[in-house]
Amino acid sequence: MTTIYGSMSTKSNALTVFLLVLLLTTCITAQTPEASGSSNYDIAAFPNIMVTMRDDVRLATNLYRPAENGRVVEGKFPVILERTPYGKDNDVYYANYWVKQGYVVILQDVRGRFNSEGVWRFFRDDINDGYDTAKWISSQPWSNCAIGTVGGSYPGGTQHALALSNAPCLKAMIPAYATSDPGRVGLRHNGAFELRWMNWIFNLFEPEGDRDGAKNKQAMAKLGEQVREYVKALPLRSGATPLHLVPSYENWLIEAMSHGDNDAYWKDVGVDVVDHVAEYKGIPVYHLTGWFDSNLGGTSLNWIALCKTKPNQKLIIGPWWHGGATHTAAGEAEFGPSASIDPDQLSSRWFDHWLKSVDNGIDREASVRIFIMGGGNGHKTGEGRIFVGGHWRDESEWPLKRAIPTSYYLHSNGALSTEKPSNEPPNSYEFDPAHPAPTIGGNIAAHYGPLSHHNTIERPGDSGNLIEQGPYDQRCRAELWNCDDTRPLSARNDVLVFETEPLKEDIEVTGPLLMKLWASSTAPDTDFTAKLVDVYPPSKDFPAGFDLGVQDGIIRARYRTSLKHAELMKPGDVYQISIDMYPTAMIFKKGHRLRLDISSSNFPRFDVNPNTGEPLNDNRRSATAVNTIYHDDRHPSQIVLPIVPTV
Repeated sequence: MTTIYGSMSTKSNALTVFLLVLLLTTCITAQTPEASGSSNYDIAAFPNIMVTMRDDVRLATNLYRPAENGRVVEGKFPVILERTPYGKDNDVYYANYWVKQGYVVILQDVRGRFNSEGVWRFFRDDINDGYDTAKWISSQPWSNCAIGTVGGSYPGGTQHALALSNAPCLKAMIPAYATSDPGRVGLRHNGAFELRWMNWIFNLFEPEGDRDGAKNKQAMAKLGEQVREYVKALPLRSGATPLHLVPSYENWLIEAMSHGDNDAYWKDVGVDVVDHVAEYKGIPVYHLTGWFDSNLGGTSLNWIALCKTKPNQKLIIGPWWHGGATHTAAGEAEFGPSASIDPDQLSSRWFDHWLKSVDNGIDREASVRIFIMGGGNGHKTGEGRIFVGGHWRDESEWPLKRAIPTSYYLHSNGALSTEKPSNEPPNSYEFDPAHPAPTIGGNIAAHYGPLSHHNTIERPGDSGNLIEQGPYDQRCRAELWNCDDTRPLSARNDVLVFETEPLKEDIEVTGPLLMKLWASSTAPDTDFTAKLVDVYPPSKDFPAGFDLGVQDGIIRARYRTSLKHAELMKPGDVYQISIDMYPTAMIFKKGHRLRLDISSSNFPRFDVNPNTGEPLNDNRRSATAVNTIYHDDRHPSQIVLPIVPTV
C-alpha cells in the first residue's frame, strides 16, 4: 500500500494525487536510519509546504525525501531544486529520478502561480524569492547545504536569478534553454519584439495555474486559441484582449511590447546575466542550449561573459530546438543518431561530482562541446526530412579563436562573394507592413497549447502552432497560416537574395554571425533582417533542391546606434547598420551555395515595424517604405562568417 506522508493542500487537483500515488511505492513513516550510499531510495512526499518569503508571501513547495523500508531516512542530503511557473506537480518526475539517487528534491511554484500566493511578475521577484527559498533549505535538518538546480526555459531563468542573488548553499546549476538577457536578445531582439512571448503569455493559463486567471478559465482558454488573430492585428492596447481579466498579465505584455530600450527596465528584471556578471555567484554551471533554441543568443553571451571570471563553466550546444536535446531531428532536418543526448545522465554526473564529491571526471572534460551540423548526403528520411548529418567536437573555448572572420560581400547582381564591390548600383525594395515576409522555422519556442512547448517536434501546419521550430526549407506551402502563396521566399520582391557560386570545397562556419549593412529608407524607422541559407542542389529526393534555413537576425533601425536608446533615421540618409546574428556551426558542402536573404520583416518570429516612427506598440498608422541596400567601395555591405580552417 502506498501512503503520501505529510498534508496536502485542498487546492491540489486529482492529477497531482494520481501522479504522486503512481510514483510512491512504499508506506512511509518518519524514522532515523542514517543516509547511506543507496542508489535506489524510495520517496517520501510532503506536498504543498507553504514557505514564507521576506514580505510574508507564501510559496507552495513540494518536498521529496529519501526513504528505505517504509521509513524516511534521517540525515543530511544534497538538494535538487526547481522553481517553475508551469506547475510544480507537473514535474514530479524530478522526484522520481533524483530521490532514488540520494537527493532531496524541492519543487516550487513561483510567486502568483498555481498554489503560491502573491502576484506573478516576469522574473522580478525571483532573485529575492530564490534567495529566501535557498535560505529556508539551508536551515532544514535534511539539508547538507549543497543545492543544485534544474529546469529549462523559464525555470532555467529562475536558476540564473538564484545565482544573481548569491543564494546560500547554491553549489551547482544546469540552466537548460534558459531565459536571460531579455532586453538584448531574450525577449526584445536588437529592438524588435519576439512574438513567441505573446504566444507564451496567451497560453500561460491552465486550470488553477494562476490565482486570478483561474476565475476566468473559459476566457483564458479561448485566448490561447486566438493568438494568431491577435498577432495579425497588432498593436495591443490595455483592455483590448481577454488578458485584461488578469491585469498583471496584461500589464506585463503591454509593457514588454512597448519598452524597446535596453535600460534598467530590462537589466534589472532579474535574469540579465551579461550586465550583472559581478553579482553572479561563482559556482559550476553547465549551460545547455541548441543551435535552433530561441534562447541560444543569451546562453552564448552568458558563457562568453561568465567564463572570464567564474570557475567551472561548461557549455554544450546541440542541433536542437527549444527543449529538443533528446531528439535527433529539428524542424525538417535530421542530424543522425549521435545528435541526441540524455540530459538526465549529464545532470547526474554534474551533480554527483559537485554535490557529492564523486570523482567521475566531468570536471576535467572539455569546457565546450558543440555539434557541427552538415556533411550528410541530403537524402530524404522516412519521416520526410532532409539528412543534414553532423558530429560532435570538443573545444576549449567559445567562440573559436582559430575561426577566421571572412567577409562575403553583397553585389548588385545578386552575387555573394569574397570579392569587394566596386561602383555598383544599390538594390531597393518596397516593404509593406501589411504583407510581411513569413517566418518559416528558426530559433523559436513554440506552443501547441498550454505549456506544451517542451519535448515536441513541430511539423508545418500543426493545429494551434504559431511558428515552426528549427530549420525548414525556405518555401511557403499551403498549410502554413502565415503564407499567402506557395512560392519560395526567394521569389518575393521584398526579399533581396545574394548567393555564391556552387562551393568548390566544404566550408565550416562555426561561431557568431555578423551582418554589416549600409542602408537607407524612405521611412523614419524600419527593420532590416538577414538570413543565412544552405542551398542544396536539386536531387532525386528533392528535385527543386532544398533551401535550409541556418540562422537569422533582425534589427529595429531606431536602435542601430545603441540598444539603450532609440534614434529615428532621416529618410534618405545612408547608415551603417550591424545585425548581430545568433551563432551556428554548419558545414556547407561542396556543390552547395551560401545564400543570404535581406528583407525587413520575419513574421511572426518578430513584430512587424509599421515604418512610421511612432512609439513602439502604439502606432495608429502604417506606411510602405522603400528600403535600399548599398554595395560599393564606400558602402561594402557584407556578412562576416567565422570560417574554421580544415586541419
